[in-house]
Amino acid sequence: MAVRLLLTASLSAVLCGSFAQQEGSVCIKANAQSCGECIQVAETCGWCADEKFLTVGESKSARCDDLESLKKRGCSLTKIENPRGGIQINKNKPVTNRKKDVAEKLTPEQITQIQPQKLTLTLRSGEPQTFVLKFKRAEDYPIDLYYLMDLSFSMKDDLENVKNLGTDLMREMQGITSDFRIGFGSFVEKTVMPYISTTPARLINPCTGNQNCTSPFSYKNVLKLTDKGDEFNRLVSQQQISGNLDSPEGGFDAIMQVAVCENQIGWRNVTRLLVFSTDAGFHFAGDGKLGGIVLPNDGRCHLENNIYTMSHYYDYPSIAHLVQKLSDHNIQTIFAVTEEFQPVYKELKNLIPKSAVGTLSSNSSNVIKLIIDAYNSLSSEVILENGRLPEGVSITYKSICKNGVEGTGENGRKCSNISIGDEVSFHISVESQKCPLHGNEVIKIKPQGFTEDVEVVLTFLCDCECAKDGDANSKQCSDGNGTFECGACKCNDGRIGRLCECSKDEVRTEDLDANCRKDNGTDICSNNGDCVCGTCECKKRENPAETYSGKYCECDNFNCDRSNNKLCGGHGRCDCRKCICDANYTGSACDCSLETSTCLAKNGQICNGRGTCECGACKCTNPKFQGPTCEICPTCPGVCPEHKDCVQCQAFKAGEKKDTCERDCSYFTLFKVKDRDKLPQPADQSYPLSHCKERDANDCWFYYTYAIRNDTKEVYVVETLECPAGPDIIPIVAGVVAGIVLIGLALLLIWKLLMIIHDRREFAKFEKEKMNAKWDTGENPIYKSAVTTVVNPKYEGK
Repeated sequence: MAVRLLLTASLSAVLCGSFAQQEGSVCIKANAQSCGECIQVAETCGWCADEKFLTVGESKSARCDDLESLKKRGCSLTKIENPRGGIQINKNKPVTNRKKDVAEKLTPEQITQIQPQKLTLTLRSGEPQTFVLKFKRAEDYPIDLYYLMDLSFSMKDDLENVKNLGTDLMREMQGITSDFRIGFGSFVEKTVMPYISTTPARLINPCTGNQNCTSPFSYKNVLKLTDKGDEFNRLVSQQQISGNLDSPEGGFDAIMQVAVCENQIGWRNVTRLLVFSTDAGFHFAGDGKLGGIVLPNDGRCHLENNIYTMSHYYDYPSIAHLVQKLSDHNIQTIFAVTEEFQPVYKELKNLIPKSAVGTLSSNSSNVIKLIIDAYNSLSSEVILENGRLPEGVSITYKSICKNGVEGTGENGRKCSNISIGDEVSFHISVESQKCPLHGNEVIKIKPQGFTEDVEVVLTFLCDCECAKDGDANSKQCSDGNGTFECGACKCNDGRIGRLCECSKDEVRTEDLDANCRKDNGTDICSNNGDCVCGTCECKKRENPAETYSGKYCECDNFNCDRSNNKLCGGHGRCDCRKCICDANYTGSACDCSLETSTCLAKNGQICNGRGTCECGACKCTNPKFQGPTCEICPTCPGVCPEHKDCVQCQAFKAGEKKDTCERDCSYFTLFKVKDRDKLPQPADQSYPLSHCKERDANDCWFYYTYAIRNDTKEVYVVETLECPAGPDIIPIVAGVVAGIVLIGLALLLIWKLLMIIHDRREFAKFEKEKMNAKWDTGENPIYKSAVTTVVNPKYEGK
């Protein structure tokens, strides 16, 4: 456990330290005058206790800064006061592993469900301390159950079913715990008008007709908590129904007395259950005025002979008052109400922590099942709560529940679906923003509805260790006007100044201001500081990295020349408005580099031999050349064309310069090689090398390399030219003839193909016309038949 807590604290410190630079201005702005004030600003702030740390013009508060800034300003680690908080576990009894079937029984005081039980946190402002709290539901944990029943006339049939509740409930609860106790109480209403009828007859029997009812009462403790179920049955069987006039009942009075009368009820430090059974609503604070009762409920026990005697004197308690008392006495409430009043009591449940609502049947026949279900629901959830926190102290929770489920925020306080024997844990972080006025504080954290709690003692780091060695009334502080501690003077009341040299009452500003004017000028502390006791204390800037300094605050470290929008070009520091350049840099803005590596050309020469290197950049002396290393010449020929004529004249005695070769082309040394493979290769050389391929007037190619080695220009050239071969006539003629023949054959084939196509088209046309021809089928006009028919006119066809 201790190792885990140490790792958690270390991790928190590392993570928070990463923001130190961002929060550095917080330390500066705080204007802390002592080490104690400094460490209360933020956890990232430290105090430099080195007596010689401050420069001229710096105030005491300049000793307070974030750790990185203090290191950069020259304060050694051994002189930096940066106390850290911590965690000390005082009582760490492990949670109990208890079995019901084990012969040895433990008392409630011997059972532990929460771990650790006590610890001490040392808090520094802004630095959270985190510890782990374990919770485990113990098996066979004792239970006290008090059954509080409404005995108004409407609950008559319910009373009959409750008379055997004791033994039946004891039998059912054996499955949960072997140590179970049960008690019984009843309530009706305040015994004043208009809640009941105060006529003598109605005070004796408030019921109408032939009903025999007992006198009305507010609350009666019938049976103290006991493990005898038959005693419960006997006493409940003797109870009689009573009556009242209005529908809401005085149940809140009864709940308050059950909660606060621990001895009379017999509560133990175990699981405490209160079953509230009714079929009506409830009166609450303010309703007592109807009966002339104006005194608020005092939340104290007023039972005499187990009867509440002050119902006519004190008003009903408020819901908030009930919540407080139920929580203080670790009582979990189960509201067993009828269906009609479910919405009302569900709203009430949302206001009372660790409470449940069950639907009671019209005659309370399901009350045992209701109690078992409600208990399982309540006990399966653990919710942490803490007492009142000191001013400036905050607490956050993170839960690690069953199956590794995590919760944060409000969900970090609770875990659900916990079975008996399950263990859950909570990571609790406590943080303080300031030191309290009354020294150490104590807070308690506990699960709602449980008697066990964790006592957390809070101690606060309000001063540094070096303050313990302070020299009171030290001579270093203007002859005893302050305490010299942590490298600086902490002035006595009424004294001011870096060395407490001035009195607030006696100081005359007009005389001392003259010491804060440079060269008898008009500006006090150069308008960059305040004159305190004749000494300038320079102002602080929004950016903690920017500071004023000097006797008259005439210097600063942020008004130097800039280059590329960087102070001193990013290559120096600003000291009293002048740049102090780093090595190899010069200039007013440290923007001139003395390095020449940026000026080297590809050939290894500075600025290609055609310029000078100034401030790390080339200034070309030849106007034809330009570029960062004077290697670019837009109007110049390339290396190869430039040396072509000289190489040609020296190697082959040809070209335009063959007549002036010795005069114009003696600036390099020529080497001949037999073939191109013998030429120097770029990968083999440690100096610039150019490969060239040029053509002469006869269209012959020649190859060479040009290089500068050790200021000597060397040319390697292939000694033989590559000239194109002459044309071969026979293949050309044969190709032409073959081409003509092939073209002729192609033309003949094309002509033949066209003729075939034409003939086929003509034949098809003929066939089409033949099919479409129509012949005349009439008689021949000159044809005469060989047969002549003569008709006898006398013939009558008989």
